[in-house]
Amino acid sequence: MILGIIRGKCPHCNKGDIFSSKGSSILFRMPEMGKRCKNCNYKFEVEPGFFFGAMFVSYALACAEMIACFVLTWAILKIPIAYIFLCVVSMALLSSAFNFRLSRTIWMYLFYKKR
Repeated sequence: MILGIIRGKCPHCNKGDIFSSKGSSILFRMPEMGKRCKNCNYKFEVEPGFFFGAMFVSYALACAEMIACFVLTWAILKIPIAYIFLCVVSMALLSSAFNFRLSRTIWMYLFYKKR
């Protein structure tokens, strides 16, 4: 299951890709998600607004990443606070496309029921 989440595979068949494009934070492109699995025809968005809860997962991921970045730069590297702020903000911006994909995939796997 964890491997399927990391690779972004369909929760039903574990073969089809959930996202048709990976996106890029640097180019300000969010990943594009397919409506259905190309392998097993599983519908990803179970109901309208299904992925609203994935925003909370994305928020938790971003907080964990920012705290880890803060601890790394402040406690280990001991750089000035202004640079720490710039590091944390740039890390949050660069990981946004990754967090979008991962949070939607986690949310889908959390509520997957074998039909």
